Amino acid sequence: MSELRNLISQAELKERLAADPTPRQTISFYKYHPVADPKEFRDALYTQFEKLGVLGRIYVANEGINAQLSVPTANFEAFKTYLDSFEFLRGIRLNMAAEDDGKSFWVLNVKVRPKIVADGIDDPEFSVERVGQYLKAQEFNELTSQPDTVVVDMRNYYEYEIGHFEGALEVPSDTFRQQLPMAAELLDEDKDKNIIMYCTGGIRCEKASAYLMYRGFEKVYHLEGGILEYVRQVREQNLENKFKGKNFVFDGRRSERIGDEIISHCHQCGELSDTHRNCANTDCHLLFLQCDKCMAEFEGCCCVECRDWKNLPAEEKEGRVFSHGEEFSHSQVRRHARFFDIKSE
Repeated sequence: MSELRNLISQAELKERLAADPTPRQTISFYKYHPVADPKEFRDALYTQFEKLGVLGRIYVANEGINAQLSVPTANFEAFKTYLDSFEFLRGIRLNMAAEDDGKSFWVLNVKVRPKIVADGIDDPEFSVERVGQYLKAQEFNELTSQPDTVVVDMRNYYEYEIGHFEGALEVPSDTFRQQLPMAAELLDEDKDKNIIMYCTGGIRCEKASAYLMYRGFEKVYHLEGGILEYVRQVREQNLENKFKGKNFVFDGRRSERIGDEIISHCHQCGELSDTHRNCANTDCHLLFLQCDKCMAEFEGCCCVECRDWKNLPAEEKEGRVFSHGEEFSHSQVRRHARFFDIKSE
């Protein structure tokens, strides 16, 4: 058996994918279900998916599985048959990408994690088995039209910024584990209302709904399959689309357009823009929003300092450490002061 991990450089893998004409389908799925031996399960998945040419990212834990994948179209039925060989994955819903060029992933990573979604909860009384009520797209549209309903976005702020449901409440935080108690506190005065949680594919909002139930909320709902399944149902059933803007995705595409609106702004000039970029200065690599005009002016960088540093000859950088320094004060960009490197996933 070959070594159960990738041994080829990211750059070469990306080049291979760019030149590969194989039709592919980007999908995601998750399942909260006890896994007795995550390492054994992980190795079995890697071995079979490598044979099928599957690329993507999978997290396995004692609490279940979370997967975002790119599957060759020709092997899609074989892929589903393999999933069905596990009783708890039999017939599982596969969320299909709304926009897909087949270039979402270029490597297969299957990792064992303590949890498939880090929640910071260590109370043994908490369980993801008692969750809120699932809502399909039409039910979501109907319930959100009622005045006693609160819609809560359980994604990160950079996801919310470029697209969200009409009137959705943002829970501004850096991590999901921070979001959970913050959401409960923000919603404390709305305990008698209908609380609808949503996220990209359903995995975060399902656990969030369980957390609210754990905290004593009763009228808790969550969007089945998240934004991805909502969009599929809206298009298939010709329903009203209540999602505005783009849906952020954690793969090479960065986002997929759902609504025609652009609801966010360039972090440098303030013009309408919903294009995320990583700063072209590899010593910064900040994730931020940048319009085409600023991209040309700043050469894909988040600030003048990064542009100047990027253009320095290698010998002038030698022995020096890059730092934005005290003058880096653009409030919008600083709000996004994080590293988000898809290549490392």
